[in-house]
Amino acid sequence: MTFVDKLLAASRKNKSLLCIGLDPDPQLMPKVSLIDFNKAIIDATADMVCAYKPNLAFYEALGIDGIKALHKTVEHVPSHIPIIGDGKRGDIGNTAKAYAQALFEVFDFDAATVNPYLGFDSIEPFIVYVDKGVFLLCRTSNRGATDFQSIADADGIPLYESVARKAEEWNVKGNIGLVVGATYPEELKQVRKLCPEMPLLIPGIGAQSGDLAAAVGYGVNCKGEKAIIAVSRQILYASQGKDFAEGARRIAQELRDKINDLARRAVH
Repeated sequence: MTFVDKLLAASRKNKSLLCIGLDPDPQLMPKVSLIDFNKAIIDATADMVCAYKPNLAFYEALGIDGIKALHKTVEHVPSHIPIIGDGKRGDIGNTAKAYAQALFEVFDFDAATVNPYLGFDSIEPFIVYVDKGVFLLCRTSNRGATDFQSIADADGIPLYESVARKAEEWNVKGNIGLVVGATYPEELKQVRKLCPEMPLLIPGIGAQSGDLAAAVGYGVNCKGEKAIIAVSRQILYASQGKDFAEGARRIAQELRDKINDLARRAVH
């Protein structure tokens, strides 16, 4: 089963375009262990999501204990739900090969986020894993995205759009996707136009104040699918008390249902 197949199967089974970012922050978490926190979140929301997305930084920052917790977290996710390793890796070919091996073979992620700044030879080691997904950073959700991603070439094409065009060209194995922030809805609309069937990972909802309606409306394909709406803090820390898992489930269900309603409107 390819990543896209697994994504669509989970999305259809759970009737969801919602991806929960498993980004545990000890400063915001209730007083439980990291792995117990993640397990409780997963148990409470596994029927609400199309994917989970652990950001590796939150685990790496805790050293070996964090890496062990990441492994246990991956093992706890139900096997039919894809896991996107959010590491934003990007380096020369030989190093990229080692990164790809780590993310896809050691951690066993179903997909990974990759920085395409170094060009094709830096992402080729990832896309040769034909059953895995490779999400290239295209239009990121942060404020500084405009520093480089808006710079236009001699033909007036901005960098983020050139990335989308290259991704479509390189997607011969059908396993490339793009990261496009909900905080830039017009750019998201353009990327979906350029890449009508590519899965789009869309962060920036919640704490970053991205427009959910625009993200869904512009992000889904013609069938109302292949948009992965990533939300982390809004769900993880809906409650910081003993009922944190129940709070997470409540917000996840509200978001899933709202996203589904918006997706239906987008295709009618």
